[in-house]
Amino acid sequence: MKVHYFKILLFFLTLNILLTLYHENTHKKPYVTTPHTRTTISRVLSECNKQSSIYDKDAEMKSVKENFDRRTSQRFEEYEERMKEKRQKRKEERDKNIQEIIEKDRMDKSLAEKVEKCCLRCGCVLGGGVLPIWGLVSGIWYAILSQYVTKTAIQKGIEKGIEVGLVKVRDIAKLSLEVMGGTIPEIDVLETLIAGKFTDGITLYDIFQCINSNISGHLEAKKHGLFVQTVKTLVEKGPIEFNSENETSVTAVEKAFEEGNAAEFAAKTGLLSNTIIASVVAIVVIVLVLIIIYLVLRYRRKKKMKKKDQYTKLLSQ
Repeated sequence: MKVHYFKILLFFLTLNILLTLYHENTHKKPYVTTPHTRTTISRVLSECNKQSSIYDKDAEMKSVKENFDRRTSQRFEEYEERMKEKRQKRKEERDKNIQEIIEKDRMDKSLAEKVEKCCLRCGCVLGGGVLPIWGLVSGIWYAILSQYVTKTAIQKGIEKGIEVGLVKVRDIAKLSLEVMGGTIPEIDVLETLIAGKFTDGITLYDIFQCINSNISGHLEAKKHGLFVQTVKTLVEKGPIEFNSENETSVTAVEKAFEEGNAAEFAAKTGLLSNTIIASVVAIVVIVLVLIIIYLVLRYRRKKKMKKKDQYTKLLSQ
């Protein structure tokens, strides 16, 4: 038991010696631990308390407040400078874009106005000037061509009447010459001799009268004297008696003349009418197209005027 007490005392003694040595070494070596010496006192200024009256007589707090205000103002000035530069840059870009848009709109508007005016003028000229003049010219032209068509149709009817009439002349003359034994000239010869002798119309009696008046001497020289005498006898009867005796033949010649006249007149007038109608329709279509183009351009111009108002508002801002 005494041994244990001795060991405990020896342990405490050794521990006391070690602690004493540690403290001695610590005081002799100040570089081991650097003592913290506070040179300045940092005082924080709170925004909520900077207007408080407790800081009014404190010189240090006044300095802190002045530094705070100066730095805050400086930061606001720097921020304002940066914002001015950015706003100026954006304004320049916006003005440049607006100017480009306005220039493009002005060019488009100028071109649209020129095309619009051109279409309107052409439509007015065609509708108000050319169309009435064309109608007047067409009327005069139609009257002239109508006379030509009528004359051509009559001539065609005369040709058909001569063609049928000469056959009837041979048939009528043959009845008289069968007894006397005379000769009858060929139809081609008669047609050649009387060609161009008729201008306004033709009847069977006119054919006999033309043969008697114009080619009797030529036929007598060709030994067709009996034929000439027969024709002269029939002509001397007069148109009334002649037509009553040869009613069927007279009707055939008149029918041939009318059919030839009508056929030629229908063909010519149909072509003439189609030409005039086509020309008038073409002019009307052109006028309508020009008016439609004018209306479309006018609508687009009004639409662009709204954009121009928007650009004006942007520029005024």
